[in-house]
Amino acid sequence: MLIAFRALRKWPLTVTLVFSVLASALAAQTSAPPTVVFMTDFGVVDDSVALCKGVMYGIAPNLRIVDLTHQVPAFSISDGARFLFGASPYFPASTVFVGVVDPTVGSTRKAIVVKSKRGQFFVVPDNGLITMVANRDGIEGVRQITNPDWMIGAKVSSTFHGRDIFSPVGAHLARGDDWNQVGPELKELVRLDLHPATVDNRGLTGEVIALDGPFGNLVTNISSEDFLKLGYKRGDLLKVMIAGREYQMPFVRTFSDVPLKQPLLYIDSRGRASFALNQNSFAAAYDIRPPQPIFIPRKEQ
Repeated sequence: MLIAFRALRKWPLTVTLVFSVLASALAAQTSAPPTVVFMTDFGVVDDSVALCKGVMYGIAPNLRIVDLTHQVPAFSISDGARFLFGASPYFPASTVFVGVVDPTVGSTRKAIVVKSKRGQFFVVPDNGLITMVANRDGIEGVRQITNPDWMIGAKVSSTFHGRDIFSPVGAHLARGDDWNQVGPELKELVRLDLHPATVDNRGLTGEVIALDGPFGNLVTNISSEDFLKLGYKRGDLLKVMIAGREYQMPFVRTFSDVPLKQPLLYIDSRGRASFALNQNSFAAAYDIRPPQPIFIPRKEQ
């Protein structure tokens, strides 16, 4: 009877320990895996992207790889910079971005790791790809990638640093390796020479900087804040000069606010003034290819 009583007294402790172990195991299973956001201009017609992912999984098997895009226009550092800028705010601190748009691969350009003040890491060539993120988020530190232990193989290819340098470094960072070991600190970065939109007494001068994927909408460098300084409200009709040609269109909320194939000015999902045709391509219809100048006059009082 005494033995049974002592066993009964220990039972609550046993149950508590069991539940504690189960809770810890469940937490381990449901915790977010380390994340790499991967962007290139490689396209997907060959095995380049898969090889890079294979390298990353070989170093960090529990890695989660998010494909930002592999359709950056070939060699377009400015488009790559724009995509990193647009995507990074939606990912948490400690996310690692591996960005490979590297038209001078194998040259004297440096391979680097940038840590932003948001706590995100960017593994990129030092060619301006980080410019827009750095301008917005600030930089905590920069290191040049020189440590061969963070690269793949005994011989690094002169033309495939995406596989041999950027991918393994991204995986090392994602699994928690000390980023101070990647190489020496750098003080200077290569930056793109960006030209912001300007507003004066006449109106706003800006630029078409890209096209919106397959839709042919014109992406600009004009923030909604700058555009609204001109005095327009939704529903207003305005005249715009794009690439030296005048267009008349309304400022509206969304595409279906105008008839099919008619032009419109709207604020896009990134907070920029943009131009479109309802269910048609503005770029194709008017043969516009960025970069092109834009001028929007102030609203007449």
